[in-house]
Amino acid sequence: MPRSSLHALLRTLVGHGWVRVDQSGLLYTIGIRALLAGTTYLDTDPCLPLVHPILDELRDKLNETFHFGRLDGTDIVFLATRESTQYVRQLNRVGRRLPAYTTSLGKSILASLSDDDLKAHLPDRLEPLTPNTITDKDALAADLEETRHRGYAIENQENAEGVTCFGVALQYATPATDAISASVPISRITPQRQDEIVAELRKAADKIDRVVGPMSHAMAWISPTP
Repeated sequence: MPRSSLHALLRTLVGHGWVRVDQSGLLYTIGIRALLAGTTYLDTDPCLPLVHPILDELRDKLNETFHFGRLDGTDIVFLATRESTQYVRQLNRVGRRLPAYTTSLGKSILASLSDDDLKAHLPDRLEPLTPNTITDKDALAADLEETRHRGYAIENQENAEGVTCFGVALQYATPATDAISASVPISRITPQRQDEIVAELRKAADKIDRVVGPMSHAMAWISPTP
């Protein structure tokens, strides 16, 4: 893009609050309107007010970190998080995007899609985020097949080392767009604890589906964007 055209575009964005510029006029960054747009999305989403109390119940019962996310293209977007009181996470995940194939949220949704729909939500190349990230598409296909049989996804240090996650897709939209998950430090996970967490996630997912299902006709605009 020609420098003059870019400068004119930046001036327009600054004028509308989408971009801000420092006193030197040389450094540009995201403006406050981007924050307002993001919070408006959260404030007007019909699912979140129904999901929040159920995430609260999960966190209060198990004291682990729980997430609600939505598939967007090849990414999962975190729309709500309830943090465990047992440890402090340095990064607020709300609004964060991660490749869907690296998260239990994303894999639980991807596993529910048809082969044609799945292709639209995978990048051409599976880039690693950690040494444990699945980067081979055949291996990912096998992992998603296991997820279908289990009924929940497992992410083992694939986007953050030291953390394992379990995810369950929500069925109030077809194809599925949303999921809930639990993040647990691997130092605290045991087979018994995993079974307990997964059982509670499944109960919570069923409850969310029952609560959101009756209003699903009003959510026809929710669909995973390729």
